[in-house]
Amino acid sequence: MELTPPGPRGIPPLFARLVDDSALFPPADAAMPEALRAHFASRTGEHAGVLGVFLCQASRLPELITELIKIKPKEPLPLSLIIDTGLGGVPKAISIVESRDELLSLRMVEMPAPSDVDEVWLERVSEFVPEDVIRVVEPRRGVGWLDGVRKVIEHGSWPKIRCGGQAGENFPSVDEVADFLSVVSGAPGASFKATNSLHRAVRHTDPDSGFTHHGFLNLIVASARCLSGGDVREALESTDGQALADEARGLSEPGAKAVRELFASYAAASFDEPVADLGELELL
Repeated sequence: MELTPPGPRGIPPLFARLVDDSALFPPADAAMPEALRAHFASRTGEHAGVLGVFLCQASRLPELITELIKIKPKEPLPLSLIIDTGLGGVPKAISIVESRDELLSLRMVEMPAPSDVDEVWLERVSEFVPEDVIRVVEPRRGVGWLDGVRKVIEHGSWPKIRCGGQAGENFPSVDEVADFLSVVSGAPGASFKATNSLHRAVRHTDPDSGFTHHGFLNLIVASARCLSGGDVREALESTDGQALADEARGLSEPGAKAVRELFASYAAASFDEPVADLGELELL
């Protein structure tokens, strides 16, 4: 499974392997059997080409393997390993995955960075994770955050931006997202991943929580503008789904490829919602 465009036939390159499956994480918090059943159903569905890797915590690897033995998948599950056991637990977790290569195919390792992202810690990440596996590191937003993002890129990892969560402070401002995009797009060949609260295409306010959510289509258009010198903040603030869709649809194939080389993927607890939004906007 190729993680970057052009991707599978029948799926526009702009959306190929865009949505990683984080059903095991909040707000879905799905049980392992249900999460895997839904994932494999999506992987054989009409829009399978939009689906990326399956996210699982390192601490839940035994549970994941037990369920996969029952399912007996025809092909190994493309996996992103989320390190929740500390950096020291990375070698053991990777060893477990590699020992079950008939069930699992490790594509990505993701982990939070310490509050002070230092060179020694990043060097250890590089040492622990095989070269053919993508390293994703999430610097903590706050003082010096963008310096952390730069260090992550310099050490050959993808920085991750958290776009929401279960509390207001988890939602970065438009300016913070724009600054993040500026830093990543300014580093030749750099890619980033996004996570949390991006299940809908277009920026909106959740009527239940009152939180204003960023949209993944906003992020795509903002990434395109970042590369072409356009108004990034306006793209992030827009709630006009049709205008965003028209702009995305108007990207050339090389333009779409450049956007996705920058904005590599994002994690969503639901696969049906982003696909439904893309369908309603006639982007698939």
